[in-house]
Amino acid sequence: MLIKKIVSFSVTSLALAAINSLALIAVMSQQAHAADLTVNISDVSQGKGHIMVGLYSGPDAFNQGITSFGSRVKADNEQEKVVFKDVPAGEYAIKIYQDENSNQKLDFNFIGIPKEGYGYSNNVGRFGRPEYQEAKFTVEEKTEIQIELF
Repeated sequence: MLIKKIVSFSVTSLALAAINSLALIAVMSQQAHAADLTVNISDVSQGKGHIMVGLYSGPDAFNQGITSFGSRVKADNEQEKVVFKDVPAGEYAIKIYQDENSNQKLDFNFIGIPKEGYGYSNNVGRFGRPEYQEAKFTVEEKTEIQIELF
């Protein structure tokens, strides 16, 4: 009877140890799939306000303006850089604008044309807001993209 309990206890302990090990491996593998995303921004109006960058994970988030990651960097130079750390690998799209007057929004003229610089990933959308499918790109390990402001 005692040997049966010891064997039963040992099997249970081994099973729990295996489950814990698998859980640890799963957590570590998720971290291994996190990446750094570098966004190089050109054609910045030097010394005017801030660059606002939004990273969107999927068409619904893109259309509704719900960012997965966001960043704001001072527009000191004609070229600026934003780095997002530990971004889960996957598909994303970026919306970006230069808030020259620091009013926290992209300003438009009376006929609806942006008065401040703006852009999207893949440099689409010069003549209107693009669809997510046009702007999407894949983040893997170290990813670097270039966006020119219009």
